Amino acid sequence: MNNILNLIKNDPWLEPYQEAIIGRHQHAIDKEMELADRKTLCDFASGHLYFGMHLVEKEWIFREWAPNATAIYLVGDFNNWMENPNFKLKRIKNTENWEIKLPKKTLKHGDLYKLKVYWKGGCGERIPAWATRVVQDEQTKIFSAQIWNPDKPYKFKKKVFLPNISPLMIYECHIGMAQDEEKVGTYNEFRENVLPRIAADGYNCIQIMAIQEHPYYGSFGYHVSSFFAPSSRFGTSDELKMLIDTAHQMGIAVIMDIVHSHAVKNEVEGLGNFAGDPCQYFYPGDRREHPAWDSLCFDYGKNQVIHFLLSNCRYWLEEFHFDGFRFDGVTSMLYYSHGLGESFCSYADYFNGRQDDNAICYLTLANRLIHQVNPRAITIAEEVSGMPGLAAPFNDGGYGFDYRMAMNIPDYWIKIIKEKRDEDWKPSSMFWEVTNRRKDEKTISYCESHDQALVGDKTIIFRLIDSDMYWHFKIGDENLNVERGIALHKMIRLLTASTINGGYLNFMGNEFGHPEWIDFPREGNGWSYKYARRQWNLVDNKELCYHYLGDFDSAMIHLLEKTKNIQKTDVIEVWHNDDDQVLAFRRKNFVFVFNFNPTRSFTDYGFLVMRGEYRVVLNTDDKAFGGFGLTDDTISHYTCADPLYAKEKKEWLKLYVPARTAMVLKRVNF
Repeated sequence: MNNILNLIKNDPWLEPYQEAIIGRHQHAIDKEMELADRKTLCDFASGHLYFGMHLVEKEWIFREWAPNATAIYLVGDFNNWMENPNFKLKRIKNTENWEIKLPKKTLKHGDLYKLKVYWKGGCGERIPAWATRVVQDEQTKIFSAQIWNPDKPYKFKKKVFLPNISPLMIYECHIGMAQDEEKVGTYNEFRENVLPRIAADGYNCIQIMAIQEHPYYGSFGYHVSSFFAPSSRFGTSDELKMLIDTAHQMGIAVIMDIVHSHAVKNEVEGLGNFAGDPCQYFYPGDRREHPAWDSLCFDYGKNQVIHFLLSNCRYWLEEFHFDGFRFDGVTSMLYYSHGLGESFCSYADYFNGRQDDNAICYLTLANRLIHQVNPRAITIAEEVSGMPGLAAPFNDGGYGFDYRMAMNIPDYWIKIIKEKRDEDWKPSSMFWEVTNRRKDEKTISYCESHDQALVGDKTIIFRLIDSDMYWHFKIGDENLNVERGIALHKMIRLLTASTINGGYLNFMGNEFGHPEWIDFPREGNGWSYKYARRQWNLVDNKELCYHYLGDFDSAMIHLLEKTKNIQKTDVIEVWHNDDDQVLAFRRKNFVFVFNFNPTRSFTDYGFLVMRGEYRVVLNTDDKAFGGFGLTDDTISHYTCADPLYAKEKKEWLKLYVPARTAMVLKRVNF
């Protein structure tokens, strides 16, 4: 129990809430003991091996949890979608589970099927909750489960993958919108066309959105219906496995954007009213529906629901070799209010009795399970409230996530771009924002994710340049607005990425300033795919300015990624002057210098650093990155001695710092 108090030792402001912290920790321990029943949590999370459709030796066995059902039939291609006594499930004695066993010849690869479920007062067709493949008919748009038993299932070539993720550089992506063409992209196209780009740019991890099957493409994958089925609109499960295997062979880890915070309301496709009980999987009463998301909230207090969700985590890790998860909507899970209308101004807001202790317990168990299955797995919490301990180790009293999203950073960049003149940007404020985090919790820093690229919002590049992107982004035709936008886009990214304490994230296409927002096909846009794609042709065109941004991003990622464990080193401020709008800090053997001043360049601007020779290794003003090349980066910079700082072994590094530029210098001889 002493280790639990490490959370409080690291943050004495938590001391008044020691009882609550210990209580939550003990709740998880007690629940794990209850569920595991003297075995491991991994043994408990094996529902996917029992429920659903399985070919066992010479017979098919199908099982489903349906406590409210009175009768269940398997219907599909094999019986002309008719109820047949030979396909009637039996309730397993003294359980809430149903089962049917069929000869192997009864079902074949590719057969479509559903359940016809009866309950008191009604009946309906349902897709099995544990279905591992679900397809949609192109004509009728109806979803069905599908038997998936190919003669030659995919076998992973990379049996063991040891990711090199120090630091973690994440490329957030969406399979369907990853192609230039106005259509839904596929797993194969992503593997062939996009993965090589990601590898070349230096990213060592991809975070894939919208994997779990969802009826409405425009939900971005956040209204999940079938939690164990990879979306068939992108291809087959074997093709997804090949994508992951190929990424591993390139040295790229693959994490999944997993949605356990809510589920789609759909009843036929989803779990909304599976067997005549609207609350089989979900909270009863007012807590059943999410007031902002038009979705349903899981009942994390039910052991069967925990079993379903934990099994889901294990399934994706073992069956597809995912390297971990980014958990979506964690704030919504933690609070009865879902975080809506909450200010989170004091620590009391995290321990005021309005937290869902069942959800906290589930998230803690999920992290313990995931790291049991794969000790090297990556777990990231998308959480905005700042709940203490979320990304602290379980043994220290935390919930066990490896990282939490630094969601304050993109909000900050949007705010200053929208509300402040360039002359009013304060380096002290910027530095505080990108380094403001709990010391015992690692974060994923980012300037913008998919959230900022959705229709109704704007990406950073579009906020900076707006419509001039359409008219003045050809090299040689740039106007002042474009030049400003290109310069600040690079500086914002460099400041955010160079101050990480865990990892950095970029959304697909934002690295080169993709000009369009994301708008999925819907009735309001004539079901168009025009904005649900990524225009790689823009960054490939050397006559356009997009490649400047893409090339800079690649150079930045390569510099940070090859500096092993840079995220673990201290970020030490060297200098800031808000009037000059100049900032400098050091990290390892690097010095990072920023001049956000829009008009003033400085000659012989001095910074006190460790003595030695310094060479420029990255410069936003490099002509190769769309800059003006105002400095000669081939020369070495030597520090000048100052007797006042001789004991500290510090000397003056004097530089020419042009307006609206940033440079990285490396100490090479000392």
